[in-house]
Amino acid sequence: MRKPPVDPTLPGRRLGRAGLLLVQFMVLLMFAALVGRLWYLQVPMADHYRELAVANHHQQLVVPATRGQILDSSGRPLVNNRTELVVSADYHELQGMEDGGEKVLTNLAEVLDIPVEELQQRVRLCSPEVERPCWPGSPYQPVTLAEGIEGQVALQIMESAEDFPGITAQAQASREYPQGEHAGQMLGYLQPVTQEELDAREELRTRFTGIDQVGRDGLEAVYDQELRGTAGLRTLGVNNHGEVMDVISDELPVAGRHIVTHMDVEVQKAAEKALARGMEGARPKYRADSGAAVVLDVTNGGVVAMASLPTYDPSIWQGGIDQQTFDDILSEEAGEPLLSRAVQGTYPPGSTFKVSSMSAAVENGYSLHDSYSCPGSVSLAGQSYENYAGAGQGSISLKQAIVKSCNTVFYNFGYQMWQQDGGLHPDGEPKEAMAEMARGYGFGSPTGVDLPYETGGRIPDREWKRTFWEETREGNCARADDGYPEIAETNPAHASYLQRLAHEHCVEGFEWRANEAVNFSIGQGDVLVSPLQLASAYAAIANGGTLYEPRVAKALVSADGSDVEPIEPTVKGELPVSDETLRYLQEALTEVTKTGTGGGAFGDFPQDEVSVAGKTGSADAEQRQVSSWFASYAPADDPQYAVAVLVSQGGTGGETAAPIAGEIYEAIYGIGDGKELLPDGKPHSDLPTVRSDGSIDPLEP
Repeated sequence: MRKPPVDPTLPGRRLGRAGLLLVQFMVLLMFAALVGRLWYLQVPMADHYRELAVANHHQQLVVPATRGQILDSSGRPLVNNRTELVVSADYHELQGMEDGGEKVLTNLAEVLDIPVEELQQRVRLCSPEVERPCWPGSPYQPVTLAEGIEGQVALQIMESAEDFPGITAQAQASREYPQGEHAGQMLGYLQPVTQEELDAREELRTRFTGIDQVGRDGLEAVYDQELRGTAGLRTLGVNNHGEVMDVISDELPVAGRHIVTHMDVEVQKAAEKALARGMEGARPKYRADSGAAVVLDVTNGGVVAMASLPTYDPSIWQGGIDQQTFDDILSEEAGEPLLSRAVQGTYPPGSTFKVSSMSAAVENGYSLHDSYSCPGSVSLAGQSYENYAGAGQGSISLKQAIVKSCNTVFYNFGYQMWQQDGGLHPDGEPKEAMAEMARGYGFGSPTGVDLPYETGGRIPDREWKRTFWEETREGNCARADDGYPEIAETNPAHASYLQRLAHEHCVEGFEWRANEAVNFSIGQGDVLVSPLQLASAYAAIANGGTLYEPRVAKALVSADGSDVEPIEPTVKGELPVSDETLRYLQEALTEVTKTGTGGGAFGDFPQDEVSVAGKTGSADAEQRQVSSWFASYAPADDPQYAVAVLVSQGGTGGETAAPIAGEIYEAIYGIGDGKELLPDGKPHSDLPTVRSDGSIDPLEP
């Protein structure tokens, strides 16, 4: 049924008093909310939105700090900064030109003698889509177009500024290595920062640009943060075209700190010179392909010198290394000069290791006062082992076993202590006394030196042998089946030997055998040490048993000299030997250079002025000639320096390494016609003075 139509003349429904109040309340509520929101945006959030608005017209520019210098112990520069002339471009000014700066760059290319295409590439901003060369820095920094230009060229650009709008020629600091190749591996070098480093290091992300460099090796890498200082931060006001209108704020950079090292540059040069001469002298008979010499301060572990040959000049990295130079330095003919043989090289130590083996024997029941048989050869576990040149010496003391370097005494120690541990099949936990003593001397682990990429060497024992077997078993078993066809073509006998050895390692390679324990006792077999480890061990013998972590850096000094932070010596441990054993060992080592295996090398050395204690070593390695070792300290009665020398494939220790060490001591103490390199033959105890103006007042020689 349809509803009747509504009469429009009739009055409508009224809201009533309650409805009007509700409407008024809703209006007031919405108005209050609006006022509250406006207050929130304008008062509590005012700074936030002001920063967002201003940020659209601000650009922050990182201003690199001046990098600190690296000095030797007297204040002579090892690494410093030099000023070079650099041609740069204003990116935005070039981009604002009608031709994008093409005419300017064309004119500049003629002056610099650089193809214009190369300059155009350098002005491009780097991005994932743009290949190098390009500009990795900020567009608000001067874009570097050419480095190390001649002053005359810079003057021409400056005097013809109207022809080169947006182009400047100015001085800029760059790294310099005034000592050339001396201590190259120890000092290190700089290279541009990588994206991986920026991602991994927070301090780089906040104050780094794409053009900044970081330490890539040596002290430059280890102390990169201290040397680099703190970059400044400049805030620029720019318009919507990217043009700089003014400087909003300028936080100045703080220069990096200088490193004063324990090194003495003259001792470093003397060590490198002696090492090079000794290697050259060995070559008519031996290959002598590389070598190292380490000089430590025995009282604190300071690295006075560290020579490694072949070496290189770190300045080759300045401004970017070309491909030919890079290929040459990595070539086999160059002999891996980037590798520090002192820190990263490991070799069998030969008889220099006997100080550890004798300590192990004495601390585990063998008497210092007994006599021991030194026949020309001994037969142990069905295998014959000989003295050097097969010479026997009858019944001798342990002192004479060190002085004359009697291998057979130590062979017996190694075999008997292996038997005491249970031989091939120990019952329970073996003592591994030889290996444990070696670790107590610091072998088998990094010394803790403040240089990168240090190796820990190797001290083998039963646990190491099983682990090594598990890691290599698959390959050995494959070789046991397939042999060595690539070697058999030229040397079938050696290939057959290697195949038998592979079969043995495949089946029984986990066993710690008698021959391995015997060879261990004289620093052969699988024992590997670095020259720095050996020098550190002998320094501990010299100073009464304290094993220090070697340190190159001695102190950090602010650029204006106002703040000096000494780097205190760090004790790694104490030699696990009694005072009696240590004194006995010191007496034996002192006699080595007088009547023992080092006597020939020190026959003309004035031992009454400066007595030298030491031990020769000659180490064999498969398919290589014997390597030469000498580890020592002096003066024997008041030890100050420890010197360890290695010449890889250099012959016996007495004929090659010991004379090199003798020459280093002669240079330090001014023996002969030379001048004493250090005052009173001791390292500098004071630090050079850095003045408030940044200049350096070196110590008197």
